[in-house]
Order: sequence, then C-alpha cells, then structure tokens
Amino acid sequence: MTRNDDLLRRSLAAVWHPCTQMKQHATATESLPLVPVASGKGVWLYDFDGRRYLDGISSWWVNLFGHANPRINAALREQLDELEHVILAGFTHRPVVELSERLAALTGDRLGHCFYASDGASATEIALKMSFHSWQNRGLSDKQDFVCLANSYHGETVGALAVTDVALFRDAYAPLIRPAAIVASPDARQARDGETAVDVARRAAGELEAHLEQCHRTTAALIVEPLIQCASGMAMYDPEYLRLARQICDRFDVHLICDEIAVGCGRTGTFFAHQQAGIAPDFLCLSKGISGGYLPLSIVMTTDAVYSAFYDDATARGFLHSHSYTGNALACRAALATLDIFVNDAVIETNRRLAGWLAECLRPLGRHPRVRHLRQRGMIAAFDVLGDDPHFSRRFYRSALAHEVLLRPIGNTIYFMPPYVISEDECAFLVDRAGIALDEALA
Repeated sequence: MTRNDDLLRRSLAAVWHPCTQMKQHATATESLPLVPVASGKGVWLYDFDGRRYLDGISSWWVNLFGHANPRINAALREQLDELEHVILAGFTHRPVVELSERLAALTGDRLGHCFYASDGASATEIALKMSFHSWQNRGLSDKQDFVCLANSYHGETVGALAVTDVALFRDAYAPLIRPAAIVASPDARQARDGETAVDVARRAAGELEAHLEQCHRTTAALIVEPLIQCASGMAMYDPEYLRLARQICDRFDVHLICDEIAVGCGRTGTFFAHQQAGIAPDFLCLSKGISGGYLPLSIVMTTDAVYSAFYDDATARGFLHSHSYTGNALACRAALATLDIFVNDAVIETNRRLAGWLAECLRPLGRHPRVRHLRQRGMIAAFDVLGDDPHFSRRFYRSALAHEVLLRPIGNTIYFMPPYVISEDECAFLVDRAGIALDEALA
C-alpha cells in the first residue's frame, strides 16, 4: 500500500517539478513541503495518509467543477469507446467540430475559426505567429513587433516570454528573446490621490495610444489579459481599458489578442472576460478551465479576416503550425462536457451569488491591519499583505496546508480562485483558515 513518505521519496528521485527550485523540496527540513495526492473529490484533495486539503486555487486555475466530476467522467468513458485521438491534419472528428461550433456561437460567431494546441503558452505562440504571418500575407511586412502590458504574463515558451514582463521567468532566457514593447498596466492599485479605476485605465490607454502613434507601422498586435493580470499578483482593472484599447488598435490597424487562458470560462463573472467591455478581439486564447481541469487543451479563436489572409493556393501562405495532439478527441469531449455543465447548471448566474458570498466571507480579512487592496472580480479574489519579507509566501503556504487549505501566494498577494462547486460552508472554511494562516505567517 502506497504511503506518503514512500511516494515522496520516489518523486524526489525521479520527477522534476514545474515552477520550483527543487532544493526547497529536497528534505523534510527544506522550506517547501511536497504534497502527495492520492485522490480528489469535489473541492478536496486527499493524501495517502488520510489528510485533506481544500483546493482554493483550482489546481493552478484549471479545475472548474471539482475533482472527479461524475458528468465529465461519464463523457470521457463514453468517448474512450469511440475515439481517443486521430491526426487533425487531413482528418476531423465529432468532438472537435462540435466544440468549435459551440465556442464560435459563444462569441456571436465573431470568432468563427478555432486552432487547437495543448497548453496556454502554445496558444500564445499561435496567436503571435498568426498575427505576424497574417500581416506578411497581406503585404504589410513591417508589422513584426508586439506590445504587452507592464507586469504581463503570457507563458514560458520563448515567444510567450517575449510578451511576458516578469523578470523571474524572463531574464534567464533574455538572449533567446525578441522582446516586445511594454506599455503601462491599468492596474487599479496604481490610482493616484483622487483617481478611480476608470481614471487609471484611461491614463494607461493614453500611453498605449502614444506608443502606437509612433510605432503602429511596425506593430502587429497588442496582447492583454482582460480585466485581471493574474501572475503579476491578480492586478485587476476596469473594462474601460479594453474599450479604449480596442478603439486604439482599430485606429492604428493593430490586432488585439485577448489572453483568456486564466480569466475565461466564467472566472470574472461572464463566460469571456472581454465581454464586460462590450468588445471583440481579433484573437482569443483559451486553455486551463476549458476542459474542466481534466486534460491539456488550448484553443486560439480568430476572425474571418485573419483566416482569409491564409486562404490561398500556395502552401507557404497557410498556417503550418502543428502539434501532435492538436484537437485531441478526449480533451475536446471533456470541454464539451464542461460547456454542458455551464448550460445545465446556469453556472454564470450561480457564480454571481457564490461570488457575493465569497465577498461577504472576505470582508473581515479586509480589516486586518496588514491587509491592503482587498479586491474581487467574479470568482477571483485577492489582497496584498504589507511587508517586504521574502519568505512570507512560503510560511503562509506551509501554514495554510497545515490548516487543510491549498493556497499559493504570488509574492505578498494572497488570492482565492476555488472551483465553482465550492459550497458556502466550504467557502467560509477556506477564508477562515486563510486568516489563521495569515496570522501565523506574520507572527
């Protein structure tokens, strides 16, 4: 029978874990515990010794409807008996067609062409390449550059790092990267005395406009995470920025890429975050929650105009990017089951009520003397902790685990992004235990 200590020993010997300095896991006395997981059910993860952890971050923002969801499980079992995978070059299958049609309908058919890959960074790469190549095919060969927001994060492959402004991820690979231009973030925490979040958004949009006035002839696209820059500490901003950015990009003939890898699929209160600004992007990147947290899947959706730039007799004018598991049938079936749950359970409406309860639970933490900028949009909430202790986040993480909750701070930002199936009691438990962990980490 597998036990925690046995699996930990074997994992440390054989597995190189992501986004991790492995020495911190090396022994029981090092700074970060490695947590073995035997099973999951709903919002809970269980280890081999019977301990449990409430998954307050949806397992890196992917799990929407709980672990071992019976409806997604059933859909995958059915799909296993039909088709697991087939090459998508020259072939097609029912799950990928149905998923593409349903996603296009959710955009009002403004983004009617879906290109598939396996992870968020790959979706970023695809959107950047599509934008660049479409301008080349249209004879605008100078349009080769990209613009991103300060503190942006769009993935860790080389192209994605070019539009990522997080030094920890980017600097080691700087010689490999063709960096993008960086313009001001509309992060509402930057409000000056007397300013609102709308004022910050307009000020940041003004900097974007000034940049494109000078550089639009060489700029292919602006890439943004709509409403929340997640990896930079859940930086939230007003939809006014997206409205203005869309107008500015249209004025200067620059594509707008909306990276909704983390913020899409209902996280911000609408199915797509950009819908809150009443705009449509030229490219929409999806991943994480789109398969319910079950299987690797990412999608880039784009317009008829972009698609037509590649539609030609010449093979070289086509978009020849490919992945072996593009459009995997099992992953697409998981995504279809996920979309079914959204419809059948009226998830967007239910989430609005649940988000209100989360806000109520968090209100006392907002009065903590070390807490600043308590903020929330939909099913994402966060606050910042005053102080410059570089080890705070590790202490909080360890303490939270000791109190049965999984929360991974981003620096001094503690955030909550639970599965949508969390109950009111579980939500109160999550926030209560987070408060206990906060006090212990600050002691």
